[in-house]
Amino acid sequence: MEYVYAALMLHKLKKEITEENVTSIVKASGAELNEAKVKSLVASLADV
Repeated sequence: MEYVYAALMLHKLKKEITEENVTSIVKASGAELNEAKVKSLVASLADV
């Protein structure tokens, strides 16, 4: 869920949803990072 919340936060702040930005938010939250999930999320949202 933290990956989706990171994407929502970036969208709300009008920032680009990139692997780097999502990774930064997830790391800052203290959650364990799974790079495959980040890549999957960013790819899924690319055309939205």
